[in-house]
Amino acid sequence: MILHHFGGGVYAKELRMPADYVLLHHRHKFDHLSVLASGSIELIVDGTRKVVHAPACLTINANAHHGVKTLTEVVWYCIHATDCTDADEVDAEVTLPDDMAQARLIAQNLTKEH
Repeated sequence: MILHHFGGGVYAKELRMPADYVLLHHRHKFDHLSVLASGSIELIVDGTRKVVHAPACLTINANAHHGVKTLTEVVWYCIHATDCTDADEVDAEVTLPDDMAQARLIAQNLTKEH
């Protein structure tokens, strides 16, 4: 489930995900914060993998390819500075075009067993 929150030039995308869910993220135009409010994830950013447990606040750098595999049920927030307040348009405002080769690599890394 995705919920959108807007206020004061800030956009927060709230994602509620079940365990064992793989989420591929876009690359973003600007650095942004991601907050793991509850649960545990395996995060891969530009090929570097780590396990993160809530509560945690992470900075995702601009242009970094990143993905998440949930290890438990998760509540995750992506927080961006933007004046856009339209849920249908905000992703285009904060993301870069997909690099499908990199997205496939992230998907393979997140779904293989260790």
